[in-house]
Amino acid sequence: MNYAIATRVPAGFAPTVERVRAALKDQGFGVLTEIDLRSTLRDKLGVDLAEYVILGACNPPLAHRAVRADPAIGLLLPCNVVVRAEGPDSTVVQAMDPQVMVQLSEAPELRAVADEAAARLRAALDAVAA
Repeated sequence: MNYAIATRVPAGFAPTVERVRAALKDQGFGVLTEIDLRSTLRDKLGVDLAEYVILGACNPPLAHRAVRADPAIGLLLPCNVVVRAEGPDSTVVQAMDPQVMVQLSEAPELRAVADEAAARLRAALDAVAA
């Protein structure tokens, strides 16, 4: 099962994170959480990892529709977006494909929500890659 929407950007990590934030905002998503996985693993385990951040993005109207359709779907919210360095001038941006919700839930109303969320996330990633 493919569960990611992804793009590779020929740019450094920090500017890509800022571009991702702006592109998500343009598509109606706010960033509710941010996990700096590199720092966490270094501090907790003493291991070194390339720059890697997980952004918990939420589009409130879509989240509301999803939770109305299936209250347990909150387990899959917010939409996680990963930004990770693959070198000094290469960064990967990945978002969990909202269609995963449709596969895991029996609520037929989720399909329209997932379709819209996926279109918005794809548009955000396309903007980052442009």
